[in-house]
Amino acid sequence: MNSVKTYTLFTDHDVYLFKEGRHYKLYGKFGAHSVEKDGVKGVYFSVWAPYAKKVSVIGNFNNWNHQDHILFPRWDGSGIWEGFITGLTWGTLYKYAIETARGEILEKSDPYALSWEQNLQAASLVSTTWYEWSDEEWMEKRWKNNSLDAPISVYELHLGSWVRQGDAPDKYLNYRDIAEKLVPYAKEMGFTHVEFMPVMEYPYDPSWGYQITGFYAATSRFGSPQDLMFLIDQLHKNDIGVILDWVPSHFPGDANGLHRFDGSYLYEHEDPRKGFHPDWKSYIFNYGRNEVKSFLISNAMFWLERYHADGLRVDAVTSMLHLDYSRNEGEWEPNVEGGNVNLEAKAFLQEFNTAVYKEFGDSIITIAEESSDFPLLTKPVHDGGVGFGMKWMMGWMHDTLDYFKEAPENRKYHHHKITFASVYMYNENYMMPLSHDEVVHGKASLIYKMPGDEWQKFANLRALYVYMYTHPGAKLLFMGDEFAQTGEWNFTRSLDWHLLEYPVHKGIQSLIKDLNHLYRDESAFYENQFNKSGFEWVEADDLENSVYVYLRKGKKRDDVLMVVLNLTPQVLEYKIGVNAGTHWEVILNSDDNKYNGSGTDADILSEKHEEWMGHPKSITIKLPPLAGIILRQKKDKKYKLHRIKHKK
Repeated sequence: MNSVKTYTLFTDHDVYLFKEGRHYKLYGKFGAHSVEKDGVKGVYFSVWAPYAKKVSVIGNFNNWNHQDHILFPRWDGSGIWEGFITGLTWGTLYKYAIETARGEILEKSDPYALSWEQNLQAASLVSTTWYEWSDEEWMEKRWKNNSLDAPISVYELHLGSWVRQGDAPDKYLNYRDIAEKLVPYAKEMGFTHVEFMPVMEYPYDPSWGYQITGFYAATSRFGSPQDLMFLIDQLHKNDIGVILDWVPSHFPGDANGLHRFDGSYLYEHEDPRKGFHPDWKSYIFNYGRNEVKSFLISNAMFWLERYHADGLRVDAVTSMLHLDYSRNEGEWEPNVEGGNVNLEAKAFLQEFNTAVYKEFGDSIITIAEESSDFPLLTKPVHDGGVGFGMKWMMGWMHDTLDYFKEAPENRKYHHHKITFASVYMYNENYMMPLSHDEVVHGKASLIYKMPGDEWQKFANLRALYVYMYTHPGAKLLFMGDEFAQTGEWNFTRSLDWHLLEYPVHKGIQSLIKDLNHLYRDESAFYENQFNKSGFEWVEADDLENSVYVYLRKGKKRDDVLMVVLNLTPQVLEYKIGVNAGTHWEVILNSDDNKYNGSGTDADILSEKHEEWMGHPKSITIKLPPLAGIILRQKKDKKYKLHRIKHKK
């Protein structure tokens, strides 16, 4: 006898939108929901399995029996199976037993489950995302903190290896324990945002979270959904935004996951040239299927709405947009226009960005991790763009690290690796990443990418950080890089926090702290970070000395900062052209004793009213070795700037 009663949360309009690919709140309909029917409490289940012969709910409440609780197929051809089971409560373990058209019985976890077990069976749990938030002040004003003309300095971290229990290093901390340590640290260091590598449920630790099975479930490695919400809540109450890595590009082939969910290629593309990822051995979503689009866009909405996320960094966008990504000739099929762009994926990303920005406005950010030169990625959809808020500046990252790996005497041969970014830096809204990808798989930690002896390595890294923080664009730094972690990132253990006992590492940390606060305090660094008027080269071609000089400008005429990089180990007396009526003061020197530098002062030795570098005046500065210095312009009150009036 079937113990399931008829019940539905779906209206006809819900089903229509789902089939059209335009239902963006499916998490309120699909999955397991505690409800009451005829005065009796229980759980409503619904799942999409259009090619199944039968779907039943199995769990610890019925000894995982396939015959006792069979769901009802809807009459409307939607492929939705649903029903109500009395007596079940939060914490109930369950799966769907799906009988395929061929008679197989597949045991699948719920694609919309809010919690999963942490074991081989990985069953779903009847759960809730109810939480009493206390971040109202942040939510009301976050549009200012997430704005393109606000300072955005992101601390990227992997929750499982940022820090572990001191007396049990093999055990994870709970989200709440992480909050106790992370919130004051990120606040003191001056980061405006944190970015969590995927917090969605994943079965395989070495995937770092990028092989997701539970797209709607916060990983239970670190606690409950409410524990994660507490962490985000505490960050918000301390004015720190939260960005989540989101992976709509692929999913693993685990038996209880999305792969062949009802015996058919339901979520993935049936054609392996479009549906299988050769590098990651995973399966690619079918972006041309409306129900799949609804599933994914609803998932984005879920994390932004239920978890109060301030942004989504979309992983592997390059692989989504290119049909020939990591494929040889003959292993991919051109689109209808004969090109290599996945037009369905592009349309999906446009729809995703349109939907989330329509729902949340400019209070959230979407960020593309994209390594090609795909055009108009951060331009509005109505102008033919893809609609992202920002894009990772991968070209800048590669060129910069390639340059800094060179010995100082060879840098003159690679001088324009530093200046080249200025050719394209305003083509998109860029975030400058020094991410986890650069400190794994034999690439070495950032400090060991630097050439020379120990002193030169640390001096080079300090100079690199000055360059990064003063270059136009938002910033992202991976955990451990802020104190020059020496080993490559290892996801199985905590960062090497003991390194902070050594002055060289403490000095790097102090510099990052000061750069973060300076970046936030000086409007010239962020007001025009995506506007051509915010940057000007003063000296870009002095390859013999490996010196670079540029200005950063705010919206006010006299809000100007100068950055000077001396990327050789020699102390130089260097003449720089400046505007008449201005004086300058040094506000940061990466070679300062407080950063464990050599202590060479960056003194302004002289000021002369003589034309130099195309400017009417010059100053001569003592440049410390392998250092970056930042100067602030001081306006001379006796000198008035006159606007030139052009005759019409």
